[in-house]
Amino acid sequence: MATPPDSPIIEEATLIELEEQLNNTSAFPHPRPVALEDLCRQTKFTRQEIRIMYRGFKQKCPEGVVHEDLFKDIYSKFFPHGNSNLYAHFVFKAFDVKSNGAISFKDMLMTLSTLLRGSIYEKLRWTFKLYDLNGDGCITRSELSQIVLAIHELMGKRPQGRGSTKSKDHTDMVFQKLDINQDGVITFEEFIESCLKDEAITKSLQIFDSRSL
Repeated sequence: MATPPDSPIIEEATLIELEEQLNNTSAFPHPRPVALEDLCRQTKFTRQEIRIMYRGFKQKCPEGVVHEDLFKDIYSKFFPHGNSNLYAHFVFKAFDVKSNGAISFKDMLMTLSTLLRGSIYEKLRWTFKLYDLNGDGCITRSELSQIVLAIHELMGKRPQGRGSTKSKDHTDMVFQKLDINQDGVITFEEFIESCLKDEAITKSLQIFDSRSL
């Protein structure tokens, strides 16, 4: 039977994503098949949802990956009244699980599954990864300050001067509550404990609801 015109055009058994490492040459890297069933097992999306998302992904990203420039362009369309570059850069790094400068369809799907359908713990774990800019397992005041500034710029709320009182006050308030033992760094355990106990902090750290700032 012919495929209906409205149906997502995608093979039942496989999806295509890039090799784990991009080639250093100008040639496009050879793709490898990824079982659709594997993606269903590894995420909280249905087969039909994955097909639909894959079709949209391929339309926007015919090369099979999202690079940072495109990622920033997408963010700029969602936040036209602010400067989204810095925040988009941080989020891109968190999506780029292989740290190779490109987000594959599987990378995107895995992260969206966590953010959209994961438990509170899973979402907070991802948020911690976003805020831990150098990946050393803890969040410093400087790292938190950069994220807060990026969100303020994203929402078009950045006052003149990078040392704005609003950004600094927000950073100080959140850091003081998260740094339970007051040793100058926020560990993952402190982050989880503080966020789960304090609804105000949890709302303040919402990834996609920056209006709370």
